[in-house]
Amino acid sequence: MYNHLLDTFIAVADCGSFTKAARKLYISPTAVMKQMNALEAGLNLKLTERTPSGIRLTKAGAIIYQDAWFLIDYSKKSLSNARAALLAEDRTFCVGTSLLNPAKPFMDLWYQVNKEFPDYKLHLVPFEDDHDGILSEIEMLGEKFDFLIGVCDSRAWLSRCNFFPLGMYRKMIAVPREHRLAGKKKLKLQDLYGETLMMVKRGDSGHNDFIRNDLERHHPRIQIEDTPPFYDLSVFNRCAETGHVLLTIECWQDVHPGLVTLPVDWEYEIPYGLLYSLNAPEDVLQFVKAVERTYSPLS
Repeated sequence: MYNHLLDTFIAVADCGSFTKAARKLYISPTAVMKQMNALEAGLNLKLTERTPSGIRLTKAGAIIYQDAWFLIDYSKKSLSNARAALLAEDRTFCVGTSLLNPAKPFMDLWYQVNKEFPDYKLHLVPFEDDHDGILSEIEMLGEKFDFLIGVCDSRAWLSRCNFFPLGMYRKMIAVPREHRLAGKKKLKLQDLYGETLMMVKRGDSGHNDFIRNDLERHHPRIQIEDTPPFYDLSVFNRCAETGHVLLTIECWQDVHPGLVTLPVDWEYEIPYGLLYSLNAPEDVLQFVKAVERTYSPLS
């Protein structure tokens, strides 16, 4: 857009010296003089003149200096608007994906409804399952990505996003491979007596709070250890390192190679679904409506 030699000209005008301008621009004084000569030749104008006290602007240079800032600012705004228009034409749904919130369930949805969005592409955006930073990721819905698919019974999550339920995941138990229960095909609740069960601390999840209350009331021989309110890999590592058992879900069976995930003779479940921004744009809302019309949950 604008001639970038104007940047050199502005530096010379502000510094009153080729040498000082060179230091400011991290180039040599010779390069500054060559750029100034090229600018003056291109404009067919004398912009500066030497004086005993340094470089000063000619009358023509003063006018160019006054308008240069406008030219630069206007050029940047024009480029920004052009890029925004290009992005608007590039119809893409960005889908977040992580170890605990993989994008595969979204892909299953996509192939059910993508005929309604023939001009759209998908772009997968990786993010970290960090229990300290996950709320910041949820707040990026609508900016960093349009959708996430994940387990969602968190009051903190639901205060930051919209949630369209797709089904229920069974609650299961993960144990280290060398654990006494690892060889069983299915656990009874009594198998957990005497064990320390790791699960999220009370207060954020209604389903998990129900499970905790039920276990504490009817199965007090199971000791409960609080984990952070949102799982990340560190929680699975602690399970593997301590020999404790971990309350998990069926879709996380392959998260940690040192753990075995087992079904239990209980009816505990938790919802999963589609997460999107509280201020979602129209195309995102249209996608959610299309899912609502066509999706048949398999829970």
